[in-house]
Amino acid sequence: MPHLSIIIPAYNEERRLPATLQTILTFLETQTFEADVTVVDDGSTDGTAVVVEDLMAEHPNLKLLKLDHRGKGYAVRMGALAAGGAHVLFCDADLAVPIEEWHKLHQFLSAGYDVVIGSREGIGAQRLGEPWYRHAMGRIFNRVVQLVALGGIQDTQCGFKAFRRDVCQHIFRGVQLYGANAKLVQGAAVTAFDVEVLFLARKFGYRIKEVPVLWRYGVETKVDPLRDSWRNFGDVLRVRWNDLRGRYTGLRAEQSGTPTK
Repeated sequence: MPHLSIIIPAYNEERRLPATLQTILTFLETQTFEADVTVVDDGSTDGTAVVVEDLMAEHPNLKLLKLDHRGKGYAVRMGALAAGGAHVLFCDADLAVPIEEWHKLHQFLSAGYDVVIGSREGIGAQRLGEPWYRHAMGRIFNRVVQLVALGGIQDTQCGFKAFRRDVCQHIFRGVQLYGANAKLVQGAAVTAFDVEVLFLARKFGYRIKEVPVLWRYGVETKVDPLRDSWRNFGDVLRVRWNDLRGRYTGLRAEQSGTPTK
């Protein structure tokens, strides 16, 4: 079993992915632990898959998982469930958080935490190149998240999160918003799937640690401020509604060993 499995969801990333993969693979060559990297191609219409396939011959620890286009949440879920490492890290295709920040997360996994998330907030966090309006949008959204679903977590949306493998499997089997029945989508689909993942982690009793990291704003971001804000707010409300309807209760009972109805 590798010590680490890295999951990279990618939709039409043929331009940014080569540099990202080269950086990650070079980093892993300097480490003492075994690791693998899986690019989850979320139904790309460009040469994303070709970029990965060209590198796979030289790097046997690089894998490609090709899916229909159902959005980032579904892609991360499928990559997480396929991961075989003792720890699972997912990061964005633009590597907005440098891969070296993994060491910060790993020290808390080693200390007994189950889920460790990179955060762009808090003492020690750095946000480079971010427009003021994007930061303002993020803080408004996080205020809603804290009021509705996840009090106490300052940044649910940073694309740099790590899990113990068994915890990862349990959580991602239980997601409802972009789970096994996720629908096909058109274009980039930025969602708040992270909120449900962290909501389940807390509901299931897992220990979560938020760690300040370095983050660079990507000029080629796929975020549509208006469309994606509405979708994300809707996702947060759906998580709370699912919980009120008991959609997550049986999943928690399975973990605790209590028979489900």
